[in-house]
Amino acid sequence: MGGRPNTRQNDSGYNINRDIRAPQVRLVGDNIENQGVYSVAEAQKMAHAMELDLVEISPQADPPVCKIIDFQKFLYQQRKKQKEMKANAVKVEVKEIRFGPQTGEHDYQFKLKHGESFLKDGDKVKAYVFFRGRAIVFKDQGEALLARFAHDLEEWCKVEMLPKLEGKRMNMILAPKAKK
Repeated sequence: MGGRPNTRQNDSGYNINRDIRAPQVRLVGDNIENQGVYSVAEAQKMAHAMELDLVEISPQADPPVCKIIDFQKFLYQQRKKQKEMKANAVKVEVKEIRFGPQTGEHDYQFKLKHGESFLKDGDKVKAYVFFRGRAIVFKDQGEALLARFAHDLEEWCKVEMLPKLEGKRMNMILAPKAKK
């Protein structure tokens, strides 16, 4: 007796063949001539005759929607779609730029150019001022430096986190503006 087995071990979250518990199902798909509502037994016979699987695609519908397809091929295509979606997802990196409270103008301009290029590449920028020893008394200078940095980069970024003192570091996070 040819054909596919009636049940298969299934970790995919889909009910297939004899795992379908509804009394009636709606059959859809390219290989079904008379799409409509069938009893589960009738739909399973049709799937068996085609040597394919009866797969419950939408169990919440009333009656549940099923397709007669090659289940392994279906799973392969689902995994392939998920992999493509994951590959196309935007990966945002956080680049750090470190300042001292007494950073000179040349160093500031150098770091400003780096910040601009990071933001243009779509990365977030975490700018921070590190206070060594007694330099913590210059925290107002550090805050002014970070505010100037954000102001100079406002064309390419939006401030995600305002300057905030955490221990010996004053942090600020800048996110790139959405591309139009």
